Amino acid sequence: MAELSLQHIDKIYDNNVQAVFDFNLDVKDGELIVLVGPSGCGKSTTLRMVAGLEDISRGKLFLDGKDITQAPAKDRDMAMVFQNYALYGHMTIYENMAFSLTLRNENPNVIHKKVLAAAEILDLTAQLNKKPSQLSGGQRQRVAMGRSIVRNPKVFLFDEPLSNLDAKLRSATRREILLLHKRLDATMLYVTHDQTEALTLANRIVCMSMGHVQQVGTPLELYDTPNNKFVASFIGLPPMNMFDVQFRDGALHGKGFEVALSDEQKYTLADYNGKTITLGVRPEDIAEEGDISIHVATNENLGMNTLVHGDMGEGNRITAKLRGWANYRRGDNVKVHFTKMHFFDRETENAIRKEAK
Repeated sequence: MAELSLQHIDKIYDNNVQAVFDFNLDVKDGELIVLVGPSGCGKSTTLRMVAGLEDISRGKLFLDGKDITQAPAKDRDMAMVFQNYALYGHMTIYENMAFSLTLRNENPNVIHKKVLAAAEILDLTAQLNKKPSQLSGGQRQRVAMGRSIVRNPKVFLFDEPLSNLDAKLRSATRREILLLHKRLDATMLYVTHDQTEALTLANRIVCMSMGHVQQVGTPLELYDTPNNKFVASFIGLPPMNMFDVQFRDGALHGKGFEVALSDEQKYTLADYNGKTITLGVRPEDIAEEGDISIHVATNENLGMNTLVHGDMGEGNRITAKLRGWANYRRGDNVKVHFTKMHFFDRETENAIRKEAK
């Protein structure tokens, strides 16, 4: 059992620069939590505070109900996997994986069993007598994970472990981390700037910006019901299209275009009549055949889908992810409709929602 609780965590450096503001999160036993956000948002700093590699300026950190806020890193029963592998080049893979246990003076027979078990889980049995330089980047990252597994920690911490791998290896190693999580049923905190990793790996996502938590929820919650413009634009690829529009006469009026609304959408926007709001539309929520015209600039065929980039109305840049293989040319006009829309307050940038009648 390993439950983690971060309560009102702040990080303030000696120069009074604050990197993390009032971070709150309860991690359940066996949960895989992904912290995601752009570079400099405070996600790695938060992970390092959990690991004990950074001091917590304010707030409390609990592991299984025990306050470990001031506990040194070696006493936290956590294992961290870094993006640069941190392997010893002069040691074999076996020696690298056994290193922490050897330092603890564990029984050699116990060490041997643990290393072989971890190697089997990670498909590294045939590599144990090799040196790190003889392995691929993906294999070296698996060794780093294996070194953590043999310790049998309460919590696994991953700091952008796939960022040094190419796209194909990233995808393969991502699947291995998912399988590892299921096999070990372990509590994991995982940091990345890649929203694809967050969506595919997480039980829950913590989306951060400028040191603040923007939203915590399942991947579907962040994708389908983002709390604000930042989450809406950061989660999803290609990013959500955003337009300034005015709500009046039961419709949305933008620069050179108009969007009809359902009764439910009119009800949601009832308090914004005559006001300008932000309309958000995901590229995949745009379908052919409708009253909205896209003037095509470029066309990207992706096999099962086609990305159409162009303008809607008067200079409103838009990207549509249409189903199937399309061959639109520059200057073509494509008639589309929006299958789903998101609304945001222009001042607060928060999502506009109202309970259905």
